[in-house]
Amino acid sequence: MNKKQKQTLIRIIVSAAILITAHFIPVSGVPRLILYMIPYLIIGYDVLKKAFKGIINRQPMDESLLMCIATAGAIILGIFKDLSGETGDYVEAVAVMLFYQIGEWFQSVAVGKSRRNITELMDIRPDYANIETESGLEKVDPDEVEIGTLIYVQPGEKIPIDGIIESGSGSLDTAALTGESLPREVTEGNEVISGCINLTSPLKIRTTREFCDSTVSKILDLVENASSRKSRSENFITKFARVYTPAVVYSAIALALIPPLVRMLFMGLDPMWGSFLYRALSFLVISCPCALVVSIPLSFFAGIGGASHAGILIKGSNYLETLSEVDTVVFDKTGTLTKGTFEVDDIHHCPIDEKLLIEMAALAETASTHPISASLRKACDNELDRSRVSEIKELAGRGVTALVDGSKIAAGNTKLMSELNIDYTECPDDVGTIVHVSIDGTYAGHIVISDTLKPGSAEAIQRLKSCGIRRTVMLTGDEKKIAEKVAAELHVDEFHAGLLPSDKVDCVDRLIGEQAGKGKLAFVGDGINDAPVLSRADIGIAMGAMGSDAAIEAADVVLMDDDPLKIPEAIHIAKKCLRIVKENIVFAIGIKLICLLLSAFGIAGMWIAVFADVGVMVICVLNAVRALFTGSSK
Repeated sequence: MNKKQKQTLIRIIVSAAILITAHFIPVSGVPRLILYMIPYLIIGYDVLKKAFKGIINRQPMDESLLMCIATAGAIILGIFKDLSGETGDYVEAVAVMLFYQIGEWFQSVAVGKSRRNITELMDIRPDYANIETESGLEKVDPDEVEIGTLIYVQPGEKIPIDGIIESGSGSLDTAALTGESLPREVTEGNEVISGCINLTSPLKIRTTREFCDSTVSKILDLVENASSRKSRSENFITKFARVYTPAVVYSAIALALIPPLVRMLFMGLDPMWGSFLYRALSFLVISCPCALVVSIPLSFFAGIGGASHAGILIKGSNYLETLSEVDTVVFDKTGTLTKGTFEVDDIHHCPIDEKLLIEMAALAETASTHPISASLRKACDNELDRSRVSEIKELAGRGVTALVDGSKIAAGNTKLMSELNIDYTECPDDVGTIVHVSIDGTYAGHIVISDTLKPGSAEAIQRLKSCGIRRTVMLTGDEKKIAEKVAAELHVDEFHAGLLPSDKVDCVDRLIGEQAGKGKLAFVGDGINDAPVLSRADIGIAMGAMGSDAAIEAADVVLMDDDPLKIPEAIHIAKKCLRIVKENIVFAIGIKLICLLLSAFGIAGMWIAVFADVGVMVICVLNAVRALFTGSSK
């Protein structure tokens, strides 16, 4: 609790103690009024002050004014009873103000707790950067570090600025950015981003950005500004409160005046002024809209904070609301569903040891920088000894030949095999790049190299369908047979192949047109080449986007790692948050309408009014805080 919350709690305890004590002191008249006014002013002076400021600033219609009118009216009723010879009852006036402050205190503690949780979860801003000076390492403000500066990150410290490791290797804790508990291994030459925690050995990093442009600054800016982008539900509550508050004030005035006048002038009955004034005051207490005004923004705030903890950055509650309505998800293939890097996928028609075949081909390709060559070298279990290779010849558009351990190796496509008069075997059933290999003029088999699926891609598609997504679509620039194979493995509903970047925009336009109001369309891309499509979709999701300016600028939702399973998790979080919002709206309005009717007919008194206001607010706030805990999308 902060200082203000502690002071409020002390006032609540003191006022409650005086109220209970006053109940047992046998006094009447003015002394009784003064006795009860002491706890009333102790607990309610700040509410009275706020209502007075609202009147001065010509913005009187808020819950503070309603509470002041209701409790002041109850006190006036007690004074009239005292003047008429009865014992005035001031307990309800003090109790209503007391319970209102208890509700406000509880709300403040709950909101403060959720904000602290989010702050702790997003505690990624570094306090300093270590730079080397003549006297040794010196801690400086990250804002003062220029691009190209050499910084030192000790074990246990946060990486303050994006950069490239010049010296050292170790493990990084990326949990605050990605939500992943497993550390990430890094070594010399690797790019690292700010906000990660160095777990093991010292790292020497050459900065590639200024702090204001670094990943951690962009993330914090996104989270801090998310509340400025309001959802339709929040805008509705704001407009609702502006109309609702004056409406109930006028309704309460009408309830206090019209029935007594009708009874007196047209029915010849006792007007019962006191009874109807009491009903009107109860009506005012019940009508306070604070449950909605507080709990709805809190639900969205908690949802965005919970998503941030899971490594999902949602730029505003409007995007959270749109995400909950998504029923079609469109994926870019390369870098989103697949790794975007070539790997050895299979080996066919190989009469020799498969590892030996890969080793021979990799050695022949050692001088090449082509991605296919790199994938062959990567597939080797042992480090390659280039001294074993000689007479390397690269044949453009065909492949390479070389002497490896004295044997003539040829590795390439069918054109190379035909040129060397080698009887090779076609591979019609596989998609990807086929590398045929011969050793000393004899065919030794072929290696299938392709862009492999990410481990979680198939499960992500399955989970999306489980959480209500009716249509999944894959877009790619690859040829049809490659796209067809990937689509079959992932079980996506449809795919479109051979697309240029402009074709992807046209395709998304057509898919949006086919929605016909059935739901929203989300596009998921790697955030670098897909900026136009990310902007065009109802909601753009950039994944694997740590440090990518294009992704953070173009997308509405940024997933901070490469895991496709974060996509259904983001939709799950959005749906849960909106479900909580709707629960609060229905519950708060429903209970208040019932209690307002009971109050108007004289069935519900001031105590029911207290529950309808404070009780409903407490329940709604507790429900809203649930959005902070995202759970699982399984």
